[in-house]
Amino acid sequence: MRVFKLKVFARFQRRERLGDAALCAAIRAAAAGLVDADLGGGLIKQRVARSGQGMRGGFRTIVAFRRGDRAVFLFGFAKSDEANVERGEIARLARFGA
Repeated sequence: MRVFKLKVFARFQRRERLGDAALCAAIRAAAAGLVDADLGGGLIKQRVARSGQGMRGGFRTIVAFRRGDRAVFLFGFAKSDEANVERGEIARLARFGA
């Protein structure tokens, strides 16, 4: 499976010091069927552990996911910063899931 990230997500990843290993672990879990939320249109919401704190204090990511083919990290946020992603934002990101 190929894993990509948008430039805006890569900036978020650097700013939050989120390692590639944590992203790969999230994709392996999704490929095994452990998806936190299926948003429809090829998008999933997947939790990524914060270094030293685990999943609970971690980050939420929106991923365009096609099982067995590719995953593209589109958007990331800390739950403490943002409660959830709005419907309009999901619709905008859904075009990447196609």
